[in-house]
Order: sequence, then structure tokens, then C-alpha cells
Amino acid sequence: MTSGVVTFRNGTLFDGTRLQFGQAIVFREGALAALVPDDQVRNEGQVIDLNGDIISPGYVDLQVNGGDGVMFNDDPSVATIRRIAGAHRKLGVVSLLPTLITDTPEKTRAAVEAAIQAVRDGVQGVAGLHLEGPHLSVERKGAHDADLIRPMQVSDLEALIAAAAELPCLKVTLAPEAVTKEQVRSLFEAGVLVSLGHSNADFATCQHYAAAGARCVTHLFNAMSQLGNREPGLVGSALANGSLSAGLIADSIHVHPEVIRAAWAAKTAPGQIFLVSDAMAVAGTDRTEFELEGRRITRTDGRLTLDDGTLAGADLDLTTAIQVLVTQVGVPLQDALAAATTYPGQLIGQSGSQPLRYDAMIRISADLDACDWLPALG
Repeated sequence: MTSGVVTFRNGTLFDGTRLQFGQAIVFREGALAALVPDDQVRNEGQVIDLNGDIISPGYVDLQVNGGDGVMFNDDPSVATIRRIAGAHRKLGVVSLLPTLITDTPEKTRAAVEAAIQAVRDGVQGVAGLHLEGPHLSVERKGAHDADLIRPMQVSDLEALIAAAAELPCLKVTLAPEAVTKEQVRSLFEAGVLVSLGHSNADFATCQHYAAAGARCVTHLFNAMSQLGNREPGLVGSALANGSLSAGLIADSIHVHPEVIRAAWAAKTAPGQIFLVSDAMAVAGTDRTEFELEGRRITRTDGRLTLDDGTLAGADLDLTTAIQVLVTQVGVPLQDALAAATTYPGQLIGQSGSQPLRYDAMIRISADLDACDWLPALG
């Protein structure tokens, strides 16, 4: 825990709910102690001029497939999780869910075991696990391997319930086409965060699955039934149903800024749209290509694509996603920041009622172009 006193002036604090302007920000013994007018600040400890920058809680990312040159699917181990988490911490992420894309039962079991052990070992930033598949719709598979997609069996359900008992958060993306409402209800009752995605289900079906316990939608607009004039699809359900929150890849590639603007205005509360990176192996590196289960993925002009042009994850960090929301979509800054911090944190049960900790805060440049952790204090 950071000790002593440090004061930040000439900047803005995002406290998880709203922006605090025009006051000095005082941390004492590692926690936010006070917001006071500049002319009333006591001359003690270290004083740092923010030059207009923003202090915010670190990001919470619920969809992280890789980073630092590796994919979780490559080697679902504690070592891989540690490497991925380290790469994303450099990008301002304080809490994440390592994400396994549809794979074999053996790989899925290994991912669960690795995530449980990573949590036990206290690997910094690991908040649980996200299994994106294999219980999806082949019709909306995206970059997932169709040969590995399959319906949920009794053994799968039992394994997920057992895993949920060992993890602080287990998020599972599934499609109604491959899972029954009764299975979703059992997962919900076991504390699993059920997210609908990679599905071509109609609006009514999605509403029924939300009633059964689904609380989230995976990468809104992508790999799902779209909003139509006669059939609202999964997109329509995500926007109309207040019990559903929805992850969004705000890179202006996966979803056009004007579509984001319309969705932001249409979303029914209390569920919220929150930001995800959907990051792949290239995150935190300058690599231009990598492989996913033997398939080449190329990085070009902010896009990650298979050889056939299918989008395969995103080349995105959450600071850039916030910048897109604010500068291209017109989302108020405090709402964009909440979408990268508070909303996903609440979804996985992280309370915002505790004092803001110095070691969990980041400094975001005023132009929303970069972020870094607050300086270590002696």
C-alpha cells in the first residue's frame, strides 16, 4: 500500500460516477483522502501538476483473448494468463477476464484450471474467466472454428457450475441455438454471468433467455441477429431489455460511430453498454500477424482479419475506445469513462463503494490519446 501524501493539481478526477473539476486531489496512505480548492491545499508530501489530464480508476476489460504476442488459446496456462495480464496492465487495465475462444473440451478444461490457479496465486488483475463458446451458432460463428462449436451437454453444464464455485467471476458466452433455457437458469443460479452472443436467435427467443438468467450480450452488433424493421433480433433485445448489459468494441470498425450513437441513445436501463477490447495476441506489441489454431490473422490499419476478410478480434485498447466514444460518437466523457470502469466492474460484482486506491488509478491524457499508472511513491 502506498504511504504518505501526494496531491494532484490542475486536472480532473473521475470518481467512478462523475467528473470532479477544479479541485486538488489528495491521496493519503494510498487512498483518496480529499478534494480541496487549490488555495487550501496544505504544502505537504509530493505535489504533481496534471496539466489538464484526468485521474481515473483503472479499466475493467471483460473480453481479453490475448496480448504480448500470445493467445490464451495457444497455451491456456497460468504463465500465459500472467503474460496477457501484464501486457494489459501496461494499457491501464486493473481487472480483466482472460477469454478462451471456442476450442476443444481439453483446452476448455485447461483454461478453467489455469484461471482458478491464477486467482489462487494472486496474478495481478485476473478477475476470473470468460469462455466465449463453444456453445454457439455456426451460422453466426465469426472467427470461431465451426468444427468445434457444439450444443451444451449435461457434463458441460456440471463443469461450468463447478468452475463458477471456484472463480470470483465466470462469464460464458452462448447462443440459444446451442443451450436450453433450463441450462441458462441453472448457470444463473450457480452465479455464472451468462452472455448471449454468436447467435441468430430472434427477439422473442432472446427475451426468454434473458428472463431465464442471461444478463449480458457479447460484442453488440457483431456476430448476432441484427435490428430489423419487423424482427429486432438479439441487437433489439439487448437495447430494449433493461436486464441486459452489452459489451461494445468501439474501434469505429466493428461498429460505425453513428450506429453506436443510436444504440447509446436507445439502451434501456439499468443495463448499460460497456467497453471491451476483444484484444488478441498483438495487444501491447508491434506484431503484424499471428495464428489462431493454425489460421493466420493479419493486422492492417487497425483491423485484425482472417485470410477471407472475417474480423477476428480487435486491435484496440480501452483508452482508444473512450476516445472514439467521446470524439466520434459524442458520448459525454464521464459516461465513456464509466463504460470502461464502473459498468463492467459492477457487472462482475466489483463494488465501487470502497475508497479510490492510489495503486488502482491511472492518468489519462487530456486528449484521450494515452494513459499511464500514477507514479510509484517512495
